[in-house]
Amino acid sequence: MKSAPTNDPGDEQLSVGKPKSWAAGIPGVAASLRQVRDQMGVRKGFRTLLRINQPDGFDCPGCAWPEPHDPSHLEFCENGAKAVAEEATARRVTAEFFAAHPISELVDRSDYWLGQQGRLTEPMYRPAGGDHYQPISWTDAFNRIGTSLRGLDSPDRAAFYTSGRTSNEAAFVYQLMVRAYGTNNLPDCSNMCHESSGVALGHAIGIGKGTVTLEDIHAADLILVIGQNPGTNHPRMLTALEAAKRRGAAIVSVNPLPEAGLQAFRNPQHIRGIVARGTPLADVHLPIAVGADLALFLWINRQLVTDTDPAAVDREFVDGFCDGFDQLAASLTALDPAELLAATGLDEPAAADVYKRIRSSPRIIACWAMGLTQHRQAVATIQEITNTLLLRGSIGKPGAGLCPVRGHSNVQGDRTMGIVERPPAWIDALAARFGFEPPSRHGLDTVGAIEAMARGDVEVFIGLGGNFVAAAPDTDVTAAAMEQCSLTVQVSTKLNRSHVRCGREALILPCLGRTERDRQGEIDRFVTVEDSMGIVHATRGRNDPASKHLRSEVDIVRSIGAATLGSSPIDWGAAADYNTIRDHIAAVVPGFDDFNARVAEPGGFALPNPPRDSRTFATETGRARLTVNDFEPIVVPPGRLLLQTVRSHDQFNTTIYGLDDRYRGVYQGRRVVFVNADDLAARGLADGDHVDIVSEWHDGSERRAARFRVIAYPTPPGSCAAYFPEANVLVPLGSIADGSRTPTSKAIVVRLERLT
Repeated sequence: MKSAPTNDPGDEQLSVGKPKSWAAGIPGVAASLRQVRDQMGVRKGFRTLLRINQPDGFDCPGCAWPEPHDPSHLEFCENGAKAVAEEATARRVTAEFFAAHPISELVDRSDYWLGQQGRLTEPMYRPAGGDHYQPISWTDAFNRIGTSLRGLDSPDRAAFYTSGRTSNEAAFVYQLMVRAYGTNNLPDCSNMCHESSGVALGHAIGIGKGTVTLEDIHAADLILVIGQNPGTNHPRMLTALEAAKRRGAAIVSVNPLPEAGLQAFRNPQHIRGIVARGTPLADVHLPIAVGADLALFLWINRQLVTDTDPAAVDREFVDGFCDGFDQLAASLTALDPAELLAATGLDEPAAADVYKRIRSSPRIIACWAMGLTQHRQAVATIQEITNTLLLRGSIGKPGAGLCPVRGHSNVQGDRTMGIVERPPAWIDALAARFGFEPPSRHGLDTVGAIEAMARGDVEVFIGLGGNFVAAAPDTDVTAAAMEQCSLTVQVSTKLNRSHVRCGREALILPCLGRTERDRQGEIDRFVTVEDSMGIVHATRGRNDPASKHLRSEVDIVRSIGAATLGSSPIDWGAAADYNTIRDHIAAVVPGFDDFNARVAEPGGFALPNPPRDSRTFATETGRARLTVNDFEPIVVPPGRLLLQTVRSHDQFNTTIYGLDDRYRGVYQGRRVVFVNADDLAARGLADGDHVDIVSEWHDGSERRAARFRVIAYPTPPGSCAAYFPEANVLVPLGSIADGSRTPTSKAIVVRLERLT
């Protein structure tokens, strides 16, 4: 199977330099201002930047890192500025654009080109057999959706996707509409990123969320940053790490690649970050083999339970709050420590240094992101890290805990609001509040939805935000599955791949962005989001909408509900009042009591977190679970490499801001593959050669990503890396994490075929 060609910029302009050893500083400021100037203009750009992450402003549409209680006037990072510039751009995609550009032309454009065309301005419709989108009224668009949904043989023949930028209010109304319609087919972006975290933590500590606050980061003795690149993916986290470092914390980086942001941070909001060398962050970097994090933490935990120092394990905490210690200790003791360490590819002195830091630190925080969650054994890996913190008593006290760092700005809130393919715990309260019987059968997650579309079992796909085709695995299979649908609907701000690999009929419904004023009559409405640490707060757009035809996500969802279900059992008109929606949430979702009053306070409020707040655990026994896990190494045949997908510094998820990856020394190009120099030599390849990347799977199938430029890079021997979404084509649907069904985008067996 071969990836469909696109007209991505060739590498005629590609240049490769030395990777950086520090992040931000003057180059970060310059890149931010350049992007803002080019997209918005100086005056609008400056005014908009001053409102990012402010109590009376809007939440950054990028990552979900929390705001401090007293945010600075410039509470944003380089990539946050880029995200805002992309959304608040002056560029427009109008009906005239679609008249001039048929779908058959747009499908061959690169993702970067599509995104750079600007904001969508009015509803567009692609009729069956047509090659152009054409204008359609909102009324006619909603009627087409309602007619299609009512005409299906079963509600389960429709799938309803959600992006993590959707507000709490829109997500709640969306899941309500979908369940009132009669299905739990609610795949969302969590299925592709932190689902493994939720499954692992839900089992071990009774809640699928982290257990720390921003203040805990500042107070920690030891911070483990595992499978995460905060300098690119969560840059404001560097400020928190800097604060922790200056208070005496040690930081350990566990990552196959050396990342600039964890080497040193030149904070551009302080003079020392501009004129000095900045703050060194990671005391230790462990360049672990791809997919071997579980082996490392099994080795660490074996050291803990066999250590002759009785203080190595916090027995007071373990005996008082945990189940399973004896079984875990017996299992760990039986393991061969030399085999575990060999699997990691690490030197014993470096690993031993990290172990000593863990053993001697009373307050430990473990942070991680998709470098852990997108492996077959992702759930087991996160459970083993949880074991480490439980053994050390580092949950439920200041400066300690588990910290999965989410990506999209409200991906955690979406799940809290019930965007999940199974009935949430509060489903009975939802039924009682609205007087209907929600479906009890489990629905489709992301992989299941793609498989169902490919079989013809799902005919209608509705996407509330996001770029499903580009974000999902097995790109060609996903695109073909979408094209089999009778109708696809995308609620979007900008043009993307999912608009051109679409159903036989397709609708694009343009919505307000996070930066824009959401006005009903004379009233400016606000919505809410939940950050990575469970803080719920308001977000208020201040800019004029990009077009008078735009509608809010809430208004679009409630209009689809009215067109599909009529007024029973839900008063969709009342949902125009966001206060009414928040009253419904308060009555249904635990932790949201008196929602409207509490969210009016500057900074919002924290949701209950029993492990953090009171060392209580919502498990069957009311105690945390120490989990026995077995490491199963990935078998890589001779001559093959293990590839992981990564982001460039000029992107956020599938949104491509530019063609540079400044921290890794890559400029004006994206189709590159980073390979250890010794591995290149062993394959007769040299830096600058061109290759096809071919993935190989147990069933004998192959997938091909065409024409990548090789870059010699300090990756661990036997591994390589390439950017997504370009490399998503290499991951088959059937390759998923045990327990969470997350695509294994961080563990792909590949061969490199040299091009002549």
